[in-house]
Amino acid sequence: MTQQNNTRAGIALMIAATVVFALQDGMSRHLAGNYNTYMVVMIRYWFFAAFVLALALRAPGGIGVTARTSQLGWQILRGVLLAGEICVAVYAFTVLGLIESQAVFICYPLLVAALSGPVLGEKVGWRRWTAIGVGCMGVLIILQPGMGVFNPLAVIPLISALMFAVYGLLTRYVARQDSTATSFFWTGIAGAVAMTAVGMWFWEPMESRDWFWMGLLCLSGVLGHWLLIKCYEMAEASAVQPFAYFHLMWSAILGISVFGETLRPAVVIGAGLVIAAGLFTLWRERRQS
Repeated sequence: MTQQNNTRAGIALMIAATVVFALQDGMSRHLAGNYNTYMVVMIRYWFFAAFVLALALRAPGGIGVTARTSQLGWQILRGVLLAGEICVAVYAFTVLGLIESQAVFICYPLLVAALSGPVLGEKVGWRRWTAIGVGCMGVLIILQPGMGVFNPLAVIPLISALMFAVYGLLTRYVARQDSTATSFFWTGIAGAVAMTAVGMWFWEPMESRDWFWMGLLCLSGVLGHWLLIKCYEMAEASAVQPFAYFHLMWSAILGISVFGETLRPAVVIGAGLVIAAGLFTLWRERRQS
């Protein structure tokens, strides 16, 4: 497969991942609004771990081959970091709401794109830096410093954004030596062990109807993170990250239609800028090809 096709496939995978993650956000907000966040994330990771173990057993060479890595420390760090980030993000949904949390969290692709050069050694040209700058302007418009969402609670999704950006960079880094299957395996196992150590202390009974939503959350969690890992394996982080902004649009639609949240004009204007920055990056990729 050519580099051009790799980039296009990576972009498509990123957009698909944003749809899945937005649906996850909605289900997570519902469940975490009624039950402890650690318990919700722990159950999700139990399913995740069972799924990656089943895949590893069916793979050539079994678990031994799938789990084999020369970067064990980095793989474990990735898994634990992602589990922690999910806990922080889900808690933010319960205190800020879906739209406002995502309006702050959506700055994480800017962090990844900006750091992919100095950290991963990937090429980030001036045109892509310009797109990142436009995206930053969009985020500032959404935040409206001194107004609305810009309050002490906004620190919560900002922490989540930083954690997820580091996770994305680590995923790209380990993909240079490890396969998607190996990264997927350690994402599930490390996260499940970490969440079980914490979540078991916060167990509480769950109503039968909410087990249905819990099951859907587990399935979407597996699909979303596989798409993300595959995306980073196929294309440079700085090329695909602008398209993660679509997450904000899907979350806004879900927040308004399901949870009755309000979409501020500033969110519309800011989201338009960040999406435009992503589309500009795609146009540059096609022109260079």
